[in-house]
Amino acid sequence: MKILTAIAYLLFSTIAFAQFDKEKQAVINDLDKNFSRYSELAKEIWGHAELGFLEDKSAAALQNLLKAEGFKIEAGVAGMPTAFVATYGAGKPVIGILAEYDALPGLSQQAIPTKNPVVEGGNGHGCGHNLFGTASSASAIALKNWLGQNKKSGTVKLYGTPAEEGGAAKVYIARAGLLDGVDAVINWHPSSENNASAQTCLAVKQGMFRFYGRSAHAAAAPHRGRSALDGVEAMNYMVNLMREHVPQESRIHYVIKKGGEAPNVVPDYAEVEYIIRSPEVEGVKELWNRVVKAAEAGAMGTETTVKIEVISGIYNLLPNETLAKLQHANLTMVGGVKYTPEEEVFAKTIQTSFEFKAPPITNAQAIQEYKLGFFPASTDVGDISWLVPTVGLGTATWVPGTSAHSWQAVAANGMSIGMKGMMNAAKVMAMTGVDLYMNPAILIKAREEFEAKRGKDFKYESLVGDREPPLDFRKSK
Repeated sequence: MKILTAIAYLLFSTIAFAQFDKEKQAVINDLDKNFSRYSELAKEIWGHAELGFLEDKSAAALQNLLKAEGFKIEAGVAGMPTAFVATYGAGKPVIGILAEYDALPGLSQQAIPTKNPVVEGGNGHGCGHNLFGTASSASAIALKNWLGQNKKSGTVKLYGTPAEEGGAAKVYIARAGLLDGVDAVINWHPSSENNASAQTCLAVKQGMFRFYGRSAHAAAAPHRGRSALDGVEAMNYMVNLMREHVPQESRIHYVIKKGGEAPNVVPDYAEVEYIIRSPEVEGVKELWNRVVKAAEAGAMGTETTVKIEVISGIYNLLPNETLAKLQHANLTMVGGVKYTPEEEVFAKTIQTSFEFKAPPITNAQAIQEYKLGFFPASTDVGDISWLVPTVGLGTATWVPGTSAHSWQAVAANGMSIGMKGMMNAAKVMAMTGVDLYMNPAILIKAREEFEAKRGKDFKYESLVGDREPPLDFRKSK
């Protein structure tokens, strides 16, 4: 089989590329023709700026678009009201595309190059998910049109995935088996550069440690109290000692969410939230167990009790170089983002707000060289990538030098710079889909790489266990 696959892949590499270019140009033309339509939708979702699991208007806008284009919509999947699957076509190959649309709290910002919120303390699309969901939907529609016009068999599945920012919705989609039968998954993310290299990242597990003690008057009867805050601080002290004895690539973050109401009252309740990261899932599991032991020891030593809730858990990305190199070639063909004179003024004004020397704005036009990479953060795409061969890319939707989760990103996500990068991403994903539909041998090669990297004994087990999606984690208390 491997010999036949290699021969088929070689044939793909040497056949008349003029035909492939013609087919790819068809989806590019389709997307160019609808630039205004998709830009308006992205701006609408940008204006909604809805938080995780609360994206009712944003999810509805994407569903309405896809339904009008002939997709069958299954809403409220995997126990999440704002999650959905939109399906078009029949038969193999089945290509999945991921779409996100949640915003972040506290990042409200107008689409202008100076800091000025729409609503003080309001929400904002600081990670560009208004662009993410729109571009993914646009690419799915372009592929739908291409399949129909060419009378080709194949299925497009658009996965509407809410609450990426802390809710890890893709974990529940993965756990629910909604990826069964999918041959490859394509996704992207807004960025300050154009990059389609294969990448991995940190696996992560997040949880709340709630300590319960006994209140008492801190001066008149301190001996009768048992401080829940003491339990939290004892735990934190032991974890901080532990930092010397963990792999250097690992990360441990915590924040005390509640520590009491008044200093003259022994607090009977306190809670601390932890995030544990490591390059591999097994490393996260090991570190989590050590942190749990510190919590139990802290409770024992302070004569309090502790209850632990797992909030989230995400696998590291499993890179697929077969698909990544293909997508990188398509990104190179599409190119980067070229600014108009007005956009250059916007970009240079944004860059004056940086506290470092900004890179040239022409970096938005450059394509980063292909390489196997690593980024020290986490994404819930990780779980998907261990179930199906998965590929991703980033395009320059932000002014070069912009950080994610910033007002500068929100500003660009709501104007033409963001829209141009968004449509470049839609083109690259659609072109990659065309490659996969026209030459399933690539999918066979990608699957072989995928299976080799996972290992023959791999069995997917969600890091969140059997907990239900945390639908209220962004609701105001």
